[in-house]
Parts: sequence; structure tokens; C-alpha cells
Amino acid sequence: MSNKKSGYGNWVAGKRSKWITLLVWIAAAGLLSALLPSVNSQEINNSPNLKSGKPSVQADAVAAREFPSGSDIPALVVLHKGSGLTETELDVVRKLTEKLSASPVPHQTAVPPFHTLPPQALQSQLSEDGSTFVLPVLFAKDAGAENLKEGVTELKHELVAIAGADPFAEPRDSADKLSARVTGPVGIQIDATGLFKDADVSLLIGTVLLVLILLLLIYRSPILALLPLVAVGFAYGVISPLLGWMASKGWIVVDGQAISIMTVLLFGAGTDYCLFLISRFRQLLRTETSKTRALLAAVTGSSGAIAMSGLTVVIALLTLLVAEYGAYQRFAIPFSLAILIMGIASLTLVPAMLAILGRASFYPFVPRTPEMQRERAARKGKPAPAAPKEPRNWAGRIVTGKPWTVLFVCLLFLGGLAAVTPQIKFTYDLLSSFPKDMESREGFAVIGEQFSPGELAPAKIIVDTQGKPVALGEKLADLPYVDVLSEPQTGKSDPNIVAYEVQFDLNPYSIEAMNHIPELRKVAEQALAESGVANPQDGVWIGGQTAEQYDNKTTGERDTRLVIPIVIGLISLLLLLYLRSVVATVYLVLTVIVSFFSALGLGWLVVHYGMGAEAIQGAIPLYSFVFLVALGEDYNIFMISSIWQKRKRMPLKQAIKEGVGETGSVITSAGLILAGTFAVLATLPIQVLVQFGTITAIGVLLDTFVVRPFLVPAITLLLGRWAFWPGKLEPVGEKDSALK
Repeated sequence: MSNKKSGYGNWVAGKRSKWITLLVWIAAAGLLSALLPSVNSQEINNSPNLKSGKPSVQADAVAAREFPSGSDIPALVVLHKGSGLTETELDVVRKLTEKLSASPVPHQTAVPPFHTLPPQALQSQLSEDGSTFVLPVLFAKDAGAENLKEGVTELKHELVAIAGADPFAEPRDSADKLSARVTGPVGIQIDATGLFKDADVSLLIGTVLLVLILLLLIYRSPILALLPLVAVGFAYGVISPLLGWMASKGWIVVDGQAISIMTVLLFGAGTDYCLFLISRFRQLLRTETSKTRALLAAVTGSSGAIAMSGLTVVIALLTLLVAEYGAYQRFAIPFSLAILIMGIASLTLVPAMLAILGRASFYPFVPRTPEMQRERAARKGKPAPAAPKEPRNWAGRIVTGKPWTVLFVCLLFLGGLAAVTPQIKFTYDLLSSFPKDMESREGFAVIGEQFSPGELAPAKIIVDTQGKPVALGEKLADLPYVDVLSEPQTGKSDPNIVAYEVQFDLNPYSIEAMNHIPELRKVAEQALAESGVANPQDGVWIGGQTAEQYDNKTTGERDTRLVIPIVIGLISLLLLLYLRSVVATVYLVLTVIVSFFSALGLGWLVVHYGMGAEAIQGAIPLYSFVFLVALGEDYNIFMISSIWQKRKRMPLKQAIKEGVGETGSVITSAGLILAGTFAVLATLPIQVLVQFGTITAIGVLLDTFVVRPFLVPAITLLLGRWAFWPGKLEPVGEKDSALK
């Protein structure tokens, strides 16, 4: 081996440099963790996802200026008793509102003065069957989730003290006891934050245990099983304080969802990169007596594929920076930085630890050369061991034996799954991602059963009348989906500004309700135009949760249309630079795109028919695409690199057969671990993560067991020498040509 080829390996895993590399990582992780804040300490949940120019955000700004008392966010306290609320329970409402009026809980801004109403007026607020009462308590709009939780917790204590029992512990459908639930925008925000906060620890423990168990089952070595986890631990020790520092400076915003998925990505992809090197090292130890030469050869042979794989994922994730939707943007830096540092750890720290441990890394199944095995047997007075059997390479034999059959079966299977995607239904309803027994979801269910579900989140239509009489109220009242229309309010600083609150007769978070937002705008603009208002399109603002969700939907769809082509383009460019083959670049990208749509189709079948979900969250396709296309190319790069190298010294058919066999076990192991880590997300009580984890895990498995071992090699063999175009490789031992 030339010094040029082994120079990098000597630099990180030489006789002395291996200790220096290890000490550098220990010092980096220790000092950064001690001097900088952790990423978890800088977590900010419920950050705005929409920019100031979005219509719903502009409407909120107008509402805050002209209707300050109506710009706060409500917590809806739902009181219910199946047999009907009596005067005793209504007296609890009076005492509670009197208490909250005199001594507001933290961050409370207002509460209706129900304690001042006569009995008949309070009775009129009950549901039709007299079983339910909804008490709105307003909180400051700028209060964070923790502040809101503090206020609601105090509110609950007050209610329990007044009621003399705990109505929050009673079943929501109790017939003879008072039950209470807090829902509305405040309750939903508190529950969403709590779900992600509680998920962090359980997700980390579950991911670590899964990776450890899979590594033990696959490699049967306790030391080797711990080695990738140690590398991930050191990488996280650098990643967490760096992200925490960036967040403390205000350069990025991190939330619980991003941290949860980043943890999974770090363990899954990080372990994969470690295994790419470890498997090559183990393979060489069976033919090379010197562990040092074996390691240097392993580093030289796998570092290019590892670096390229990591760079592909980093570039794909950074593409999310061009998105307008806040949640997408917040993923870009944490995810890409995590993969970048993990890739560096895989190329430096892991070789150093392997150099220190040597063959002992694989104890008790230590790989040795045949000569070493014979010498060891002789020392122990045992007969020489039989020559090791050649590993079974059934996938390579099938692909090279019947490439057309393999191609047809793969495309039929993947295409059939992809054909399911037009049936997929999407939702942007945050409540549907909560467990059914979550407090805010239970409260919403009671409101939907006893009142109009639109009461949970009314839409606010604000118009600038320019001092002219506008018959907007009549037009809104005539709309078939409007259940309740409030009296008009005039602006505080501008009396020409008029606002109506509209309660839908359906779930305000549903796509059907969101699709009514453009119609409401059209009706308002038409009413202004008929009254002679100039430029009516500039004088209409629609706010509220439904309008915000509509903007989320349109912004997310815009980002999907923009991000996906950019990701495909950048990954294609990287592959072209690495492989120097236009043809290979095209079919490698196309195979992972087909794999993505197949995963989406199969994922829908599992989520819809297996898990009972009526729809998947609207953000899932973009999230899954970015991860699956980037991670799917990792396996293609690792395998195709092996074929490309072997093709220089053997016929293409043999190179494909050996390349598939050589990379098969490590890619299968890596795929199982990566899919397993994403599947851990499916154990969480958050539907958006359950669906994302399920679909991504399915996509990884399709890449691992269909695309990589069968589809890509079959296409490569069928294209023959054209797979390398415009590169020209002289045939070795046989004439290579495209099969016809």
C-alpha cells in the first residue's frame, strides 16, 4: 500500500495518532458540554411556523391592534355530567369565575363574569340537554407553553378546591359525577408541548436499547455492539452544546420534535456509517495478519463512500432552509450538523478506537487469517480448522443469472405499491395527532357532541369598510357551513374596521373547514365591492386557528413543490461528481424516487388499514422524501462503489455478483438498524411521529431488501458498459455490452 493511500489512515489511526484522535474527541465533548448550554435547555416549542406576510398572521396583527380584548387565546373549561348539571354545579361556575375575576391565575387576561348573571341567563349557556357548560378563560397570546401550563394548573387547583372533588379525574362521559377537561387553543398547545417533552427520554432509551440489541444479534460481540454507541455518544456530546450555543445566540430555533427526530437520525445513520467501516475491517482481518495494515486498507477503501454518503444527507437536509414553513426550516441546521459531525466521528474516532482495540473489537468471534487459525490450533494441540466456507451470495447469483426477471418483478412490486399513493388522504388537524385519551382531545369531543365543534376555534373576519355600510353580516349568515355568527365589532383606533366571529358547523381543524377560508375571503371582498369600497382585496383579513391551518397547508405545499426538485438536483450533482457517470446518476436517483413512492403507498396501507388512521399528517410526504432519498442513496453509493472498484479488475458480471455479496451483509445490518430506529418513533403517543417513523422505516426496508440487492444491480448489468457513460472502462476478461 502506498503512503499516499494510507496517509489519511495513519493520520487518525496510526501508532500514536490513534491516542491523539481519541483525546481530541474526549476534550472536545467534555469542554463543549461544560462551557456551552445543551440543546435541550434551549428548546422552544410552539414557535410560529408562518412568516409575518401570511394572511392569517396579518389578520392577527390587525386583531391585536383593533380588538385587543379579542386577540387573546382561550382555554375552554368543559364541565359535563351525563344526568345534567344542577344548580350545585352551576354554583361552582359562579364561584370559579368570581375567584378568577378577583384573583386571576398567572397570564390570565379575562374571564366572562358569569357570577353576575341571573340564574336564567346562566342556564341558557348550557347545552341543549343541560349536561354541559363551557367556560372560556382567556390568556395572553404571547405567553409560552410553560407559562400557559402554569396558569392552567393553577386554574385546575381553584376548580378542584371549589368543587370539593377532582372533576379532572372523572371519565368524560360520567353520568352522575361532574367531569372537567381543558381544551381550546391553550389546552391543545399545552398537550402538544407535553407530548414532545415526555417523548425525549423514552425515545432515547428505546433507540439505544434497540441499536444495542440489534448489534449484539448481528455481530454477537459486546465490544463491537458498544463501539458505535460510544461514537454516537461522543458525537452527541459535541452536537448538543454546539446547537445549544447557536440557539442561545438566536441563530436557530430548536423544538422538541426536531430534537426527537434528530436523536433517531443520529443513532440510525451514525451506526450505519460505523458499520460500513467495521465490516470492511473485519473482512480484511481474515486475509491480513497485520491489524494495522488491515485497518488502513479498510479506512482507505470505505472512507470515500462514507464521506459521500454523509455529504449527500447533509446537503439534502440543508435544502430545508429554502422552505418558508417554520417547522421545516428548524429541522435543517440541527439535522445536517448532526450528520456532519457524526460523519467526522465515523472517519476519525471509530478508526482510532478500532486501532486501539484491534481484533479484540470482535471478541469472542475474532476474525483471523487461515495461517493464524492453524497456528492457534497447533498451540492448543487441536486439529487445524477447516477452511471457512464462502459466504452465500444468493442475491448476487439471482441478479446476474436472471436480470430481466429481477427487473420486471421489482418494478411490478414497487410500482404496485406506488400506485396506491393517489388514495392517500391528508390532514392538518393537530388534534388528530393526539392520543384519544388526551385531555384537550376529550374536551373537544364533548364540545362536538353537545355544541357546535366550531366553538372550539372560531374564525374572525375583519374588513375595512372605509366608512360605508357593508352588508357582510347577512352574507355570512347565509353560508350553509356557518353555525353561529357574532354581532359586529368596531375597531378601537379605527371605527371603519369591523369584525365578525364565525363558528363553523364542523371541525374547525378539518380540511373541509380550511377549504372554506378562500370562500369567506371572496364573500367579504364581494360585500365590500358591492358597497363601493375601493380595492376590496386589500381590506379583508381572516384570522383564527382555521385560517392559520389553511396558511400552513398552502405554505407546506409550496415548500414541497420547491424542496423536492432541489433535493433531487443536488443529490444528482453529487452522484455525478462522485461516479462520473450520467447514466448511473439517473437510474440511481430514479430508483430511490420509486422507492419513496412505494414506501408512501405501503405506509398508507399500514397506517390507514392497520392503525386505523383516517388520514396522514400533511407534512409527512416532504419529511419522508428528504430522509428516504438521502438515506436511500447512502446504500446505493456504498454498493455501487464496490462494483465500480471491482469492475477495474474483473468482468462487469462478476463485479456485480461480488459487489452485491460483499456489501450485502453490512447493508442489510445497517438497513435493519436504521429502520428499527425510525420504527421506535411508532411507539410514541404522537401520531405525526408514528406516521413518519412507520413510513420512513418501510422505505428503508424497501431500499435494503429490494432496491439495493436486486433492482440497482439488475439495471447496472442490463446497461452493461453504458452504465459508466460517458466514462470509458476497458473490458476485463470479457466483452461488456448492454444486454438486449
